[in-house]
Amino acid sequence: FPMTKIVLLESSISRNGLLSALPELAPPSKQGPVAKTKSLGPDVIDAAINRLAETISHQHQSTRNLILLGIANGGIELSRRLAAKLMVKNLGILDISFHRDDIGQSPIPKEFTPTQIAVDVSGATVILVDDVLYSGRTVKAALAELFDHGRPAKVELAVLVDRGGRVLPLAADYTGLTLSPKIGEKIIVSLDAAHAARDLIRIETSGRKS
Repeated sequence: FPMTKIVLLESSISRNGLLSALPELAPPSKQGPVAKTKSLGPDVIDAAINRLAETISHQHQSTRNLILLGIANGGIELSRRLAAKLMVKNLGILDISFHRDDIGQSPIPKEFTPTQIAVDVSGATVILVDDVLYSGRTVKAALAELFDHGRPAKVELAVLVDRGGRVLPLAADYTGLTLSPKIGEKIIVSLDAAHAARDLIRIETSGRKS
């Protein structure tokens, strides 16, 4: 496989080639050094999530009504971890099944996670959370679902991985990792809710555009 360029969080490589401790996180730089790999393990993922939390915390020091909504299903576990680090109590789930623009070609699965929002989103600052940002169609559908439930004062987007390839004019406000996969490669994020040490991001070849 050709090697894939990946933009990681700020880190430093010591002269003997070993990965040194991450420097103190400072807002809000979103990209760092370039590395080449086919997978990323739990240490890099944890550092990325910490970076997301640090940047969001810096941006919302005085925000009172902050809500995190994980886009089902990839954003659910990430939103839980961010909420724990940020000590945000208002946490929910957005299901986009009925707003997908490909619903005719891809029917709604029998097992899906329904939207769960326990608080009023009207007038609140809402951060949508997802694992991978690609074409932007998922975010578009998430916005449609969100506005079915109220009119937030502001909506932002936090993603663990931005892989490029946008077909809609959308961008993330907070990004943990920026990857540049080759044509035909797919980004698969696995966040283990029970054991974070099993977290993994894989870059795999795919026969079709993901």
